[in-house]
Amino acid sequence: MKKSMKAAICTACITLMASVFAGCSKGEGKLSSSKKYEQVTYAYCVFTNVPAEKDLDVVEEQINKITREKIGVEVTLLPISIAEYNNKVSLALQGGEKIDIFQSLGNFGTCVSSEMTYDITDLLEKYGKETKELQGEQWLNSCSSNGRIYGIPTYKPVALTPMLIYRKDIAQEMGLDMTKVNSLDDVTEVLAKVKKAYPTMIPLSPTQSGTIGTELTMQKIDYLNDDFYSPVGVIIGDSFKVQDLYSTKEFKKICDFAYNLQKNNLIMKDAATTTSMAADTMSSGNYFAYIASYSYPEEDTAASLQSQFSQYPIGAKIIGDAYLSTTDLNAVSWMIASTTKVPEAAMKFLNLTFTDKDVINSLIYGVEGRDYVLENGFVSYPEGQTAFTVPYSAQLSCGTLGNFFMMYTTAGTDPASLEWELEQNKVAPTSPAMGFTFDSSKLKTQYTAVKNVIAQYLPGLICGSLNPDTEITKFINALNDAGYKEILAEKQKQLDAWVVENK
Repeated sequence: MKKSMKAAICTACITLMASVFAGCSKGEGKLSSSKKYEQVTYAYCVFTNVPAEKDLDVVEEQINKITREKIGVEVTLLPISIAEYNNKVSLALQGGEKIDIFQSLGNFGTCVSSEMTYDITDLLEKYGKETKELQGEQWLNSCSSNGRIYGIPTYKPVALTPMLIYRKDIAQEMGLDMTKVNSLDDVTEVLAKVKKAYPTMIPLSPTQSGTIGTELTMQKIDYLNDDFYSPVGVIIGDSFKVQDLYSTKEFKKICDFAYNLQKNNLIMKDAATTTSMAADTMSSGNYFAYIASYSYPEEDTAASLQSQFSQYPIGAKIIGDAYLSTTDLNAVSWMIASTTKVPEAAMKFLNLTFTDKDVINSLIYGVEGRDYVLENGFVSYPEGQTAFTVPYSAQLSCGTLGNFFMMYTTAGTDPASLEWELEQNKVAPTSPAMGFTFDSSKLKTQYTAVKNVIAQYLPGLICGSLNPDTEITKFINALNDAGYKEILAEKQKQLDAWVVENK
């Protein structure tokens, strides 16, 4: 069964590539048959398999019945695997392919500085008033540059808490007291015990390609509109001094942690290079845990994840604190492509993804009866099915699409948790530089060179393949040779100016 599923995923990916790089013939075909409706292509990431076109068409038509009537628009859905999303969208836009709406995945600043995004300031006022009101000034400021708005943050719980997601049945069989696992320091001992009791099991899975999630446990760090994989100059705590992250003791600690796991066979050997996601590895039954950040309480997180990807009982344990910065708001945000020929139609549909319950639930769950079951207001999969086996599901993308608070509640979770999550958005510790956005457009050459160095060293360091005692120094020297210090200086200059104006 597993073999056939992988074959299906492969086929879907090939179909998708053909669609992306063949001029989006599907969307153009619809244009000729429905000329009175403007055509919008909506590119979004999925964490499960990309659905087959015949299954996707049914969801698309369900949404278009709404959009034709409400906004005079037809939408072409373009789901792309998370591992390939940024590269595929970038290449498609550079090649003139039709993508009208796309999302940032930790690269909002790069999208703006590389002029991939449309200035939506006026469009938002005219065609997205409800969304503008919903978001509020602070959230929209996180997607602004030089006073103009270029994106809309996904409306969701943003106070993400790092957690260890683990096989609850294994922990119970071994008598592990998971209540005592409260930080990264406590995780290694648990993984070692699992390895001893289950020698063939891999204790820790990578979260996604090139990371095991430990960067999420570093406390009170503001990446200043970059992300962990960009040329980061950060501030830590209440200081406004821009620092080189890779020289800090915080970075050394997570590298040492990963290197120790590799030495003791407590982690996937090729974690730095694999394209397997945690959802896939945990479904296989041969992995004990992974590290990721979630916005729900522990019990709700476990219930939601178990319903999505696992036939095994799942537990969740908080191992750090949430911390809000501008990047937390704009890391996953929605933009209209600068190349679009239908900006007004794109804005109208984007507005519906934040305000129309039927549109957002169709995007997330697909078709009722085929892809999900709705009972007493709670959603679940048809008996014997999961997010990986139903014809369509984007449930694992629920924190990346439109308005999270309009999505159906997952069976097994507490609806009251939504209020808890909204409250966390308001009370979580916040960076003193909240609202600052860095303009890197003057440093494109340095950014490209530094990102190449980061791609060479970072996955190996944070996944334990490289010895931090020798390789971090080489990493930093290579960064500096590529122009890293110029980026840090420019970021400090812009931050100082922002502080004068806003503090």
